[in-house]
Amino acid sequence: MKHPETPNFENTERAFAHLDSGQLKKALVLFQTVGNNSLVKTGKVLMNLALALRLPVGWAIRPTVYSHFCGGETISECDKTIDRLAAHAVGTILDYSAEGKESEAELDQTFEEILAAIRATKDDARHAFSVFKVSGVAPTALLEQASRDAAGMTPNQQAAWERVEKRVFALCSAAAELGTPIFIDAEETWLQPAIDALALEAMRLHNRKEALVYNTVQLYRTDRLNYLREMTRLAEEEGWQLGVKLVRGAYMEKERARAAEQGYPSPIQPDKAATDHDFDAALRWCVDHIERISCCAGSHNEQSNGLLTELMREKGLDSRDERIWFAQLLGMSDHISFNLSAAGYRVAKYVPFGPIRETIPYLIRRAEENSSVAGQTSRELELIRREVKRRSA
Repeated sequence: MKHPETPNFENTERAFAHLDSGQLKKALVLFQTVGNNSLVKTGKVLMNLALALRLPVGWAIRPTVYSHFCGGETISECDKTIDRLAAHAVGTILDYSAEGKESEAELDQTFEEILAAIRATKDDARHAFSVFKVSGVAPTALLEQASRDAAGMTPNQQAAWERVEKRVFALCSAAAELGTPIFIDAEETWLQPAIDALALEAMRLHNRKEALVYNTVQLYRTDRLNYLREMTRLAEEEGWQLGVKLVRGAYMEKERARAAEQGYPSPIQPDKAATDHDFDAALRWCVDHIERISCCAGSHNEQSNGLLTELMREKGLDSRDERIWFAQLLGMSDHISFNLSAAGYRVAKYVPFGPIRETIPYLIRRAEENSSVAGQTSRELELIRREVKRRSA
């Protein structure tokens, strides 16, 4: 047994060993840019305008934010990134990042891209998980209708929903057949009930012996800790393994604005402290119920990642226990990912891929996240600057 060690998140040499000096300096400029809130807001407006006018934007984005946060336009283009991560014992989660598709032809195309990413994991230990968003294979309005009132669907809506179910279950089955666990990503509260229902059916089908399908729990929601407890009870009662990816959440401003506009209580925690409390409580719950739960901590928070390593030590779990993973996004929190891996834990990076124009909404969210999360960019900058200085010395 490899007993869990305490990771050293201050070790910049290890954190950035996968980047040469040119890549490191480019990362420094990038985080200096996304740390400027007004610049990010202006850039978002200009980028959306360029998309609306169908202007060629790839030449400006590819060498900057795209190359830092994405693996490539195709799966094969991601291979260098996958290799670079694997060299430091960090697994890959290929994430096809095209969004906002509505027509059946577009939804089928997205399905095929996700399926190709799942099949790319076959006999390839560099891949840790597969992943998809249900909204990538379902019209958003239909997903909302299914969440609100599935029984009230028209015959045409019901036929369309059956196609959605077919896509979702086909993706989960393809991953399960290869033995590659798959994440079903979380989305907005008004879409999530239908996603939860689909995930539950897939877990009941595929998680009899081990967790191969994982649902995602957003702990910035006030109700999700109870949801986690209820799913654990159901899994114990019905005899299957619960797979969960724990995240804080990504739709806070949109959720609060909609709640205010439509006059219902906000489903979002009142402050960051409340979110942190529930996230850490969820980690404790998963470790306490590890015989029934497999979990992945999808977090860029140093304290929460450190807490999970402490909980593993207290429980006497091996650092390589297959039921516990850590995950971060490509290009972010490398000091967490690579120092966790060096300390012997199971770590993976989300590696988004897809045509540059298709990934722009994803890239905008990454820039906004870095500019709005208190301390996130300043911490990244501090560590990158420290490593640049260390190498210069």
